[in-house]
Amino acid sequence: MAPGKRASQADIAEKLGVSVSTVSRALANEIGISDAVRADVQRMARALGYKSKHPPVPGNLDRRALALVPLNSAVGSLASFYSDIVEGMRSQAEQMGLVLDVRLVNEDMVTLDFIRRQVSKTGANGVILAGIDPDEAIAEWALQSQMALVLANGSDPLMRFNSVCPANFYGAYQATQHLIDAGHRKILHYTYHHRPTILQRRRGFEAAIAANPGTEGLVVISNEYSSKDLLAALLAGQYDVSAVFCWNDGVAVTMVEALLGQDSPMRPGFSIIGFDDLPIAGMASPRLSTIRVNREALGRGVIRLLASQLDGETAVQQLEIGLTLVGGETVRRLD
Repeated sequence: MAPGKRASQADIAEKLGVSVSTVSRALANEIGISDAVRADVQRMARALGYKSKHPPVPGNLDRRALALVPLNSAVGSLASFYSDIVEGMRSQAEQMGLVLDVRLVNEDMVTLDFIRRQVSKTGANGVILAGIDPDEAIAEWALQSQMALVLANGSDPLMRFNSVCPANFYGAYQATQHLIDAGHRKILHYTYHHRPTILQRRRGFEAAIAANPGTEGLVVISNEYSSKDLLAALLAGQYDVSAVFCWNDGVAVTMVEALLGQDSPMRPGFSIIGFDDLPIAGMASPRLSTIRVNREALGRGVIRLLASQLDGETAVQQLEIGLTLVGGETVRRLD
């Protein structure tokens, strides 16, 4: 470490030959780190004069949270989305003295029995479901047992549980309005018929279409029509639209080259916009226009709501994180 340089978690990790994630979890007093490793990390942190950006509150064993993150999303196209949420949760948990145990799980395995076993094993008195919508059995158990439960990147239409998610309705409205402002009057929204959060994006699209007389909107649902089929239909001129709004960046990026590339048969000015501003949006050529989600802020909000519930707050709170438009290069003016 260079003289005068402030010690970082990376410096501690390098000295001990462990990962930065292990250092972060040890300093946050998370479950799943051995006492020996935790002691080594804390010893090295003191030796290097490491100071946390947020001075940690000593871990309170009465404030333990178990966060379940869907494995398929965490290692797939949404990897960075959930990684950033987890980082936000970890930093806020460290600041608030809450012991956080993050576990990647197969979403199909998240049954009531599975959660009960995990809670019993970890001693958690709070549960975070990240991108996982609780079924009725889980919901009933949480309500009857008064288990603190927060949905991360989720929402509960019945207002039974605290939740934090992007402002999906307004973000979709903004994306659609951006296309309309560029002169587009026939727009296709490609969406996923499943989660309440994604349904809000469809509603935002429909609201923007309704607010602009003379504009037409068409909704195509991925569960019924694959992205490959949609792309083929667009290239064949089956849909009389000049723009596509995809429910996420992963899908939008797969269409950029075919629809906007040099050899594309689409009309001049044809446009695409996505949602989330994942790293792949910045890697696309041209750069994908999209809606940016502050994922770390989402994670921090989850921990704040959980801590409030553990402290006795009984009011259900549903927090929405504000979004911003990333202009990009795939929304083009239609003359």
